Amino acid sequence: MNGTLYFRAEDGTSGIELWKSDGTDAGTVLVKDIQNGSGNSFPHLLTNVNGTLYFKAYDDANGEELWKSDGTTAGTVLVKDIVNGIDTSSPRTLTNVNGTLYFKANNVTNGYELWKSNGTSAGTVLVKDIQNGSYGSNPGYLTNVNGTLYFQANDGINFTELWKSDGTTAGTVLVKNIIGGYGHSNPSALTNVNGTLYFSASDGTNGTELWKSNGTTAGTVLVKNINGSGSSYPKNLTNVNGTLYFSANNGTNGYELWKSDGTTANTVLVKDINDNGTIGSSLADVTNVNGTLFFTANNGTNGRELWKSDGTTAGTVLVKDIRSGVSNSLPTVLTNVNGTLYFKAYDDTNGYELWKSDGTTAGTVLVKNILNGIAGSFPQNLTNVNGTLYFRARDSNIGYELWKSDGTTAGTVLVKDIRNGYSSSNPRNLTNVNGTLYFSATDGTNGYELWKSDGTTAGTVLVKDINTGVGNSSPGGITNVNGTLYFSATYGTNGYELWKS
Repeated sequence: MNGTLYFRAEDGTSGIELWKSDGTDAGTVLVKDIQNGSGNSFPHLLTNVNGTLYFKAYDDANGEELWKSDGTTAGTVLVKDIVNGIDTSSPRTLTNVNGTLYFKANNVTNGYELWKSNGTSAGTVLVKDIQNGSYGSNPGYLTNVNGTLYFQANDGINFTELWKSDGTTAGTVLVKNIIGGYGHSNPSALTNVNGTLYFSASDGTNGTELWKSNGTTAGTVLVKNINGSGSSYPKNLTNVNGTLYFSANNGTNGYELWKSDGTTANTVLVKDINDNGTIGSSLADVTNVNGTLFFTANNGTNGRELWKSDGTTAGTVLVKDIRSGVSNSLPTVLTNVNGTLYFKAYDDTNGYELWKSDGTTAGTVLVKNILNGIAGSFPQNLTNVNGTLYFRARDSNIGYELWKSDGTTAGTVLVKDIRNGYSSSNPRNLTNVNGTLYFSATDGTNGYELWKSDGTTAGTVLVKDINTGVGNSSPGGITNVNGTLYFSATYGTNGYELWKS
């Protein structure tokens, strides 16, 4: 959150509590001992809502309740004791909808119901008692579609069905009783595709299949019964230029790549990639590059490798078997730079290094072996700045630093060793603002601060030491607004506030 890693851990003294890290030994610290002493507060469901960390945690006075943190001890506080005393409301499914936190909680009187919070005790309220009494509607799969919250809930009459909410009691309503009687349709995998909600559900006749909704009863319909009397169990729902891609099992081919434009006729199997019966290819890492779908899949012969699809059977092909045979090259962080796909992948000679692809076998190549040996440079944070790829990577002499690439071996170079020697500056939050790269990094003297780069060593400089000295301002949320850089940062006195540069 805001360039700082938050996590829970136990140091042997304070129990399992909330910690944070800026990537340095000194900057890895306990945020707050919520359950004083050796007891555990067990913070989890850590959720970023516009730069505030929300989570649930336990203390002996309040039980398990909703907390928030700005990263300081004083700013890590109980939001509201929903159930007074040591009894617990156990908040779950924390979800950000346009800066408001939605979640489910149990106040004992109403059971698990939908709640919302603006970060204050008074503003943390029950949205609606959907199922009267103490049993609760148990809302789940909370999903934001253009500012409307969709979720599944059980009102005790219609059982587990699709609901929506605008944050008001009157505006929290059943969208449709899909199963139409006794039983549960169990809507899940809720996904926004250009303002239409897609999800999987069962109407009791067609099994668990692909559905869509525009938020009205009449507009909530089965897209297609893919697996006849069985269930196709759609998953990995992904929006690519307004077409929904997903994996599903039609009972014959196993889990494979499908696509849909929302109509029955055009909801089709793209290709049976692993044609060995019902095993399936288990596709992942779906990425759109100028209308071509790139992803990773396992066809049973080549291991997990890079594939592409134009939405046709013939056009869904293995791009390259980078690690020959059944072994996996495991391509990840797929990134589009002006129509060229960059990614990291593993081979037995070079380890994890930077690769690129133009979608052809011959054009899928190792860009550069930055760190010799099978460990690899482990490139991360791949970012396009006007056609140049910036990223962080390591070599044997300088740790994780800022690199750039024009796609050639000679043009893949260290931009600057910001923190001299083996230590790492750990550049992160890489952001393009009108052709200048902004990011946060530490030079070992100034802590994590705002930097910029024009791609040259001399032009890679600290913008400002906001939290002077070794303290960290931890710039985050870096955003370009018509050529002005906005971000959040702290200079140690006022906490995280809005900055510009």
